Amino acid sequence: MTERLAEIEARIQGTQQLGAVVNAMRGMAAARAQQAHGQLVAVESYAASIAGAIGSVLEVIPARDAGLSSASAGRALVLFCAEQGFAGAFSERVLDAASAQMQGVELLLVGSHGLTAATERELRPDWTGAMPAQTQGVPKLADRIVEALYARMTTGAIERLDAVFSRWQLGLPIQVESRRLLPPDLSIFPRQTKTAPPLVNLAPAVLLQELVAAYLHAQLCDAALHAFAAENQARMETMASAHQQIDRQLSALQAIQRQVRQEAITAEIIELATGELASREAESGS
Repeated sequence: MTERLAEIEARIQGTQQLGAVVNAMRGMAAARAQQAHGQLVAVESYAASIAGAIGSVLEVIPARDAGLSSASAGRALVLFCAEQGFAGAFSERVLDAASAQMQGVELLLVGSHGLTAATERELRPDWTGAMPAQTQGVPKLADRIVEALYARMTTGAIERLDAVFSRWQLGLPIQVESRRLLPPDLSIFPRQTKTAPPLVNLAPAVLLQELVAAYLHAQLCDAALHAFAAENQARMETMASAHQQIDRQLSALQAIQRQVRQEAITAEIIELATGELASREAESGS
């Protein structure tokens, strides 16, 4: 009985330690998701400023003279999958959503855990990168993606880019979004009719290409931050589910512990009572 009680107490201790680890992971995921959401505001504001500048330049240069690529050229697809585990089917949902777009494209994949999921589907990305552990590393990740893209664009391999990533909004489940990044849809840029054209130090076509490059970088940062936040939100949900399961298991073990203790106490009382009775019978016999 004592050995069984010690075994149960050891299992309870192990379960409590596992619960502490799960709570810590849940807290880290919550902090990272909150940090990413805060930085998204700044990135979206920056992208809106660039979009306004592009709209101003388009007022003085016809779209046909902008020198932007044709959407009918070679395509690239960048997927933002999970970097770490314990995020449920996060990567699988991204891969499922992008499956119809993968035919004949240059595939760029972000996320080490997502690469494992892609390999299981016999996908061979042309470029891979890790999602940074902190949001401060997102701009460098965007730099690496842009470098990989431009290396392919200079050879004429690709002229079009789409991004597939997850995003989370309060009160809604995580959604997978597909966004066209290159060539940009010029109709989305705000146009402002002005009495005088903007003052520029570059040729309008060159300036437009520079602004489009900056806008591409901002959009990649935006997609990466959304994916970063969504992955950590998914991890929070997974850890919350694990925490509930641990609580149920702990309650069951504690109930068994109380039962075993009661059985041990009952057995000890019976043993004492039996010993006392035997002692009295021995005294009576003498």
